[in-house]
Amino acid sequence: MSVMKKLMTLLRGSVREIGETVVDTNATRIYEQEILDAKSSIAQAKDDLTGVMAKEMQSARQIERLQAEIERYEGLAVEALDKSQEALAEEVAGKVGGLEQELQEHIRAHAAYAVQVTRLKDLIKQAEGRIREHEREIGVAKTTESVYRATRSISENIGQGGSKLMSARESLDRIKQRHEDLSDRMTAAEQLNNEFGQHALEKKLAAVGVGEGAKRQRDVMARIRARQAAQGGDQPAEPGAQ
Repeated sequence: MSVMKKLMTLLRGSVREIGETVVDTNATRIYEQEILDAKSSIAQAKDDLTGVMAKEMQSARQIERLQAEIERYEGLAVEALDKSQEALAEEVAGKVGGLEQELQEHIRAHAAYAVQVTRLKDLIKQAEGRIREHEREIGVAKTTESVYRATRSISENIGQGGSKLMSARESLDRIKQRHEDLSDRMTAAEQLNNEFGQHALEKKLAAVGVGEGAKRQRDVMARIRARQAAQGGDQPAEPGAQ
């Protein structure tokens, strides 16, 4: 019998752990839904509050109406007394008494409505403040969870040999190495072309002032100097020159 009890206890513990795991895994989602439910309740409370505020305004109008009625009937009672209508004045006084009783009921109701409106407004403001606080907390929690997931992903990827990130890094290094090899080959080919290509000999001759290019340069310079000398001979001699 004690074994069965232990098995049942173990089963309850397992169910509890599974339930806690499910709740923890979906904690953010559950938290967000609870906030949405709270917002819906506040919206309903605001709607109910408008009903109470409407009754408060209605009672205020009834108070104004009754006060006006009382004043009017008191005036009529005075007129009846002025005309020696004592019995009629008594009847009007009875009417005024009933109106005053009704007025007192409306005054009490209006005061109760005012207290309820103030209390409900305070409760709604407090609830909205708590919801804003919960929204800030869930925002921080979601951001923290994202950071943890990113950190765990990076740790899992770079913490193991042959991981995806390491493989990608090695591929990038190989690509860079190929680019460097290609650049070196292009530089070497250019050097070989300068040294052994078809224009290599002309470049060497030009470097020492031999060849067609050098001759053309000398001819051009000779022509420029001749032109300079001719222009100098055509200028008139300065006074006093021999």
